[in-house]
Amino acid sequence: MCRFSIQPIKEGKLMKENIHPQYFQTVIKCACGNEIPTGSTKKEIRVEICSKCHPFYTGKQKLVDSAGRIERFRRKYEKYQKPEGKE
Repeated sequence: MCRFSIQPIKEGKLMKENIHPQYFQTVIKCACGNEIPTGSTKKEIRVEICSKCHPFYTGKQKLVDSAGRIERFRRKYEKYQKPEGKE
């Protein structure tokens, strides 16, 4: 026995009115300058990285060194490296 009644959709009414957010045609703007047209509930979308500049899609490795973190890491762990020439 079904507790829910299935009611047919009334002609012309597919969704409830006044409960859905407004939908816009917008452009996603990346920091690299790439723009992707899309639809969204937001008027403006900005991203830092997209498929044109992401290393996974481009195949290029970009190391972004913020405040010398890579160099600080290398200095901290260089004492654990094997000296060259000695075994």
